[in-house]
Amino acid sequence: MKPFSMIALLAASALASPAVAQTQTQSGAEAVRSLPAAGLTLSQAVPNPVDTPFPGGTIKIDVDATDLARGLFRTTETIPVAAGTDKLTLLYPQWLPGRHAGLAKIRNLTGIRFTVDGKDVAWERDPVEVYAFHLDLPAGASEVVAHLVYTSALRSSEGRVVMTPEMMNLKFEEMTLYPAGHYVRRIAVKPTVTFPAGWDVATALDGMARSGDTVTWAQTDYQTLVDSPIFAGEHHREWDLGHDAQLQVFAHSPEYLDATDEQIGSVRALMDEAVILFGNQQWDHYDFLLGLTDTLGGIGLEHHRSSENTLPPDTFEDWEKNEYRVDLLPHELTHSWNGKFRRPVGSWTPDYRQPMQNELLWVYEGQTQYWDLPLSARSGMQSKEMVLGEIARSAAEYASEPGRSWRSLVDTTNDPQVGQRASKPYYSYARGEEYYNEGALVWLEADMLIRSETNGRKSLDDFAKLFFGGHPGDWGEITYDFDDVVETLNTIHPHDWATFLRERVYAAGAPAPIKGIELGGYKLVFKEEPNPFDKSLMAKGALRLEHSLGMVLSETGAVTSVIWDGVAFKAGIVSGAEIVAVNGEEYSADKLKKAITAAKAGGSIDLLVKRGGRYTTVPVAYDGGLRWPWIEKAVKGKAHIDRWLEPRR
Repeated sequence: MKPFSMIALLAASALASPAVAQTQTQSGAEAVRSLPAAGLTLSQAVPNPVDTPFPGGTIKIDVDATDLARGLFRTTETIPVAAGTDKLTLLYPQWLPGRHAGLAKIRNLTGIRFTVDGKDVAWERDPVEVYAFHLDLPAGASEVVAHLVYTSALRSSEGRVVMTPEMMNLKFEEMTLYPAGHYVRRIAVKPTVTFPAGWDVATALDGMARSGDTVTWAQTDYQTLVDSPIFAGEHHREWDLGHDAQLQVFAHSPEYLDATDEQIGSVRALMDEAVILFGNQQWDHYDFLLGLTDTLGGIGLEHHRSSENTLPPDTFEDWEKNEYRVDLLPHELTHSWNGKFRRPVGSWTPDYRQPMQNELLWVYEGQTQYWDLPLSARSGMQSKEMVLGEIARSAAEYASEPGRSWRSLVDTTNDPQVGQRASKPYYSYARGEEYYNEGALVWLEADMLIRSETNGRKSLDDFAKLFFGGHPGDWGEITYDFDDVVETLNTIHPHDWATFLRERVYAAGAPAPIKGIELGGYKLVFKEEPNPFDKSLMAKGALRLEHSLGMVLSETGAVTSVIWDGVAFKAGIVSGAEIVAVNGEEYSADKLKKAITAAKAGGSIDLLVKRGGRYTTVPVAYDGGLRWPWIEKAVKGKAHIDRWLEPRR
C-alpha cells in the first residue's frame, strides 16, 4: 500500500441514521466503495454491507452464563427475517476494533445449530470466508433461531480465560452471529444474560433491568453491543469519578477491593485531567471495567463508553509495587477520543468482515501511548520519576534496536497480522508492534519542538483539543487520514510536518528517537542502578541486562530474550538456554551482577550454559559494567518536559 494514499474509506461528518433511536444523534463514517472494488479477495456468496437497516427487525440475544464449572456460554439468538427470505448468511465477528487483526476466536464457537419452527435447518460454512455461515430457509420462515455454545478457555495455553468461579468478562462478539449485508450499526438487537446467583454486573449498555439473576438491557444496535463488554462477579465495588464516569472494580476476594481515598482520588484526577486535555467528554457515560485478578486473562482494551482492564489482585493493597502498571487506565481512557471517536480511515469498517488497514496506528496507538504518560503524572497515578523511567527505557531501546535498520516504524503497524502477537526468536531484529512506544517518542519530539519554537505558548495539548475535541457527548465516529493530522499540526504551529513524520515513521534507518528528550531539556544517560520503571519490572526476579550483556533472564536464569548482535548473541547464547553457573558458582542474579561489575577491573565472566541436554562453558567478553537507562535534566530551571508533566486542574 502506498503511504498517504486514499484507501477504502472516507472521513464523513454527515450524520448517519442508527439502527435504533439514540438520545443524541451520533457522527457516522461511511464506506465509499464495495469490497471487491477495493481489491479484496472475499467470497461472492457473502453480501457486502450497505447502510440500511436489517429488514427482519430486532434480534433477540439470550446468553446463559451460569456454567462456571465448565466455562461455557450458551447463546440462543432469535433472528427475525423479512417475508419471502429464502437465504440467510450469518457472520461471526472477525475484525474487531482495538484488536488490529482478524484473529477472533471462532475455534471456540461450537454446538452450532439453526432451527425454524423448532426444526433443524441445514447450514454450511463458506469455503473462502470461514467466519460465514449460509442457510437455506424453508418457505414461510419468519425467524431463525441460532443455538451456540462458546467454550471459554480453561487455561492460558488454550487462549484468554474469560470465566472463573468468581469473575467473568463477557464479550458479546465471542458468542453471537450477525446477518451479513448491513452496517452493524443498522442491526437492532435486544440482549439478555443470565448470570450466576447473586453476581454484580457492570457494562456501558443502557436500560439495565434485573429479574433475579437474569439481566436485560434496552434495545440497541449490534455495533454498540460489541462495543459494550460486561464484567461480572461475586465481589464488586463502584466509585463515582465525576464527568458521568464510574470505576467498576471486581476482585476474586473482597479484601482486594479496599482502595484508599488517595488511590481513588488519583483516578478521579485522571478523569479531570483527561477532560481538561481534550476539552470535553466524548461519551454520555463511561465505565472503567477493572478486574483485580491473576486468573482471569489479562486485558487492556478500549471501547467508546467503557474499557476492559485487568491488574494484579493486590493493586490497591500494594500500589507502590504495581505503580508501573496503572498507566493502563489512562491509556484505555484516551482511546475514547483517539481510536473510538476519531479513528484512522483504514481502521474504520462498516462491519466486522472487512479487513482493517493499520497504517495510522502510530497515531491511534502511538499518540495514545504518548498521552498516557502526562495523564499518569498529572493525575498522580504515577510519580514523575516513574514516568521519566518509562521514557528512558523506551528511548534506550530504540536508540540501539538493530531492527530499525531494515524495518520502518510504519511497517510495524502490520505486525498484529504478520506477527499475530506471538513470541519471536530475535525480537530486537524482527521488531514488533513498535508503533506504541516508538510512536510515543515521535509524538514527544513533535510536542517538544512546538514548545521550543513557540517559547512554551503552544504544545501538543492544543492539538488534542482541536483534533479530538469539539463534539461534546458525541460517541459516534469521525475518521481521519495522514493529511488531516498534518493540517491540524500546521494549524497549531506551522512546520514541515509532512516531512517530519515521513522521515521518522515511513523510513527505515530513521535517526534514534531521542530528539524529543533533548528538546525537552533532558538527556539520556546510563547508570549502574535501574531507574524506577526498570526496577519495578524486575521486582519479580527477572534480570534485564539489555544494555550490558544484551539479554533478559528469568528468576531461575532462563534466557528469555537476546539482543541481536549484542554481547550474549556474539557469545552464542540464545533464548531458551539457561545460565546454570557464573564463574563456577550456582547462578543467581546477584552473582551475575557482581561478575559484570568485577569485569570492569579485569575480572572474567564465565557462564555455564545449559541448552537442551548440553552444558557449555561460555566466556563472555564484556567490561562495560552494569547499564540501565535514565533521563536527567540537562538545563537549569524548569524544562519543557517538567511543564509537560505538571497538573492542569
